[in-house]
Amino acid sequence: MQHEQSLNRLAFSATVHCLSGCAVGEVLGMIIGTALGWSDLATIFLAVGLAFLFGYSFTSIPLLRSGMALATVIPLALASDTISIAIMEIVDNAIMLLIPGAMETGVGDIGFWAALAVALLIAGAAAYPVNRWLISRGKGHAVIHQHH
Repeated sequence: MQHEQSLNRLAFSATVHCLSGCAVGEVLGMIIGTALGWSDLATIFLAVGLAFLFGYSFTSIPLLRSGMALATVIPLALASDTISIAIMEIVDNAIMLLIPGAMETGVGDIGFWAALAVALLIAGAAAYPVNRWLISRGKGHAVIHQHH
């Protein structure tokens, strides 16, 4: 029972950490693309690229600050975050496209922010069981937690 709670807690923490980096990039990409009047596809490409950049950065910067070499940090970040960020990006961007008008409303509209918040929360919920499964097998975020 204690192991289950510990695993659940670790998976939740890892998912929130990953979602934080992903959300920063996603929100910035959506703001920039929407504000510039880009197409949905161009906005999503920017948001996905920034989500991966910030997601990997949120993992890498503390490891680099601890004195680890970049050559060591890069494979760790890729191993721990790629699947989680990919799931979150697929889910949240699909939801943004499925919610009528969400991408067209603009950053000044509460509908844009509500849709984005809902999309990110659902994306985190979708990534949690995968993160839990990976951690239980010593993969994904478990790789990074060995270095903290």
